[in-house]
Amino acid sequence: MEVSTIKNTIKDRRKKLKLSQADLSELTSVTRQTINAIENEKYDPSLSLAFKLARVLNTTVDNLFTEEGDYYGKD
Repeated sequence: MEVSTIKNTIKDRRKKLKLSQADLSELTSVTRQTINAIENEKYDPSLSLAFKLARVLNTTVDNLFTEEGDYYGKD
């Protein structure tokens, strides 16, 4: 069974809006280290934080996070 992996586009969207990690952390009320960990896929944000990130980055949660892999495995 293949494990699914969640990928995110936060870094790309943040840079497109010319925001630093510090800017994004301030706008979402988390530390810069948290933003860094999320961008580097070392930390999965809570649902609440995912919605904050989407709102600040002018997108949807669906557009920020995409799934790679297969939850159910291959036959």
